[in-house]
Amino acid sequence: MSHTAPQSRALTTRVRALGPGDVPALNALLDRDPDVNVFVRHRVDQTGLQESILGGRVWGYHEGSELVSACHAGANVVPVAATPAAIESFVDQLLLDHHRAASVVGPREQVADLWALLEPAWGPARSSRPVQPFLRLQQDPAVAGDARVRRLAIDELELLYPASVAMFREEVGVDPEAHGSFNYRARVAQLLSLGWAFAIVQDDTVVFKAEVGAATTRACQIQGVWVHPELRGTGLSAAALASVVEQVRASIAPSVTLYVNDHNHAARALYARVGFEQVTTFSSYLL
Repeated sequence: MSHTAPQSRALTTRVRALGPGDVPALNALLDRDPDVNVFVRHRVDQTGLQESILGGRVWGYHEGSELVSACHAGANVVPVAATPAAIESFVDQLLLDHHRAASVVGPREQVADLWALLEPAWGPARSSRPVQPFLRLQQDPAVAGDARVRRLAIDELELLYPASVAMFREEVGVDPEAHGSFNYRARVAQLLSLGWAFAIVQDDTVVFKAEVGAATTRACQIQGVWVHPELRGTGLSAAALASVVEQVRASIAPSVTLYVNDHNHAARALYARVGFEQVTTFSSYLL
């Protein structure tokens, strides 16, 4: 894809920041694929596209009066049904705004095109994850659940927090407390307050955990699946995750999704055992 630097080319009039009045049109676009678009739809539901709450922008790309593509531009840059022309316009806006994200994530083909244009200015990525199977489960799990898994309450923050930090360091490769613990503690507390954190607790220690990171009425996304190092390889995880899926489908959303690094063979085997099936492929570039 060719790309002209934004300084030398006038911006198309077809791209603009979306606001509260655009919510119906954006939701119609997102609902074409409610599983893949669950993160952005969750953010729209949370904020109503009010920029002060969103903490970023959602760019919309129009052909005539029709919204055909969108791009969430906050801590995470996430494309939605992004055409090649829309991607060029989104990149122009990101660069002109001097926006700097923590990650670029979403459907593989769209993210590949976005990153190819962003990498000269934003790269190199700290971690490139170009192939991440995106999995879904819309029925009862294939294995019986572990009855010890329960939803944690907000007053159990101190119980969950050490496991969350350990998971983040392993999965993301950075310390979430490197610049202080306030922001990450607030995020973990938010998940607890929503009733989105599930765990097995033994002797006042979390030995398994998983959270819902984003949800709508139709779909949700599981994140942060973690087993205490001393219990890995014991067969704990399949039944525990199955219990999370059962509880999530009963109380949050009927379609449960997640994405996983293709080289994480143990995790992929776990998800297959529980009944998850691949429906598409994501990519992530962590900055």
